[in-house]
Formats: sequence, C-alpha cells, structure tokens
Amino acid sequence: MSCATLKHLRFEKPTIEFDALEISGVSFEGGSLVLWLEIYNPNDYEIRTTWVESTLHLEGTRFGTAVLEESVTLAAASNTTVKIPATFTWKGIGAGARALLDRGAVDYLLETRIKVQTSLGGHTVSFENKGEVPII
Repeated sequence: MSCATLKHLRFEKPTIEFDALEISGVSFEGGSLVLWLEIYNPNDYEIRTTWVESTLHLEGTRFGTAVLEESVTLAAASNTTVKIPATFTWKGIGAGARALLDRGAVDYLLETRIKVQTSLGGHTVSFENKGEVPII
C-alpha cells in the first residue's frame, strides 16, 4: 500500500470552534437558544455526525445541555456550520445576562462529544473549548 492510500484510510479527529450563541425565544421558565458550532473535518474524505452533545457553562455557571441527534455531513477538508438547539432556565442565565449587558459577549466553557461515522467505522470524539463568544 502506498503512503497516499494509508493517509486516506487514517482517521483524523475533527476540531470544533464555538462561533456564537443565538437566543431564539424566551418564556417565564427560561427560553430557547441555538449553539453555532464550526466543525472542521481534516480528513481527505467526508464523515457524518450521528449525534452531537454539548454542555455549556456561561460565566462559570452550568447553563444547559444541547443535543443534536440528526445526521450532518462534514465535507472533506473543510468547515461545516452546525446549529444545535437547546433550552435554558432563568437560573442559568443570570451571570450571562450581566455579561451581555456589559460586553455583548460571555465567557464560556463548552464540553462537546460527537459521534461520527466513516467508511472505516464509528468514532466518538470529545472536545473542551473555552473563551468568549458573542451573543446574536
């Protein structure tokens, strides 16, 4: 087997960036939001997510968990924007609301696990991202 063939068969872990947090609705109990993730597939072949779960912490407070159980195709050697719907309670938004009023963004910790399917089989990959994200 040539080196090019072996490279094509090797699975490289995708990377995830947290692009934005969109608040899509509010109610007396809390509301709904969308996590905008940018997933980069470094492989020379497309892969498909079968499940994405993200636990979001804002300003040091656990905000909630978002799950996407639909399949998303990640094109070879490119970025794909994935939007994951979630809900929140007012208990979790207090610190985030203060940061939004002050800065228009919030400090976050995002713990994400994705299951991907390739022609070589399935893989579960975990990520932890932290930083500051804009609210749109």
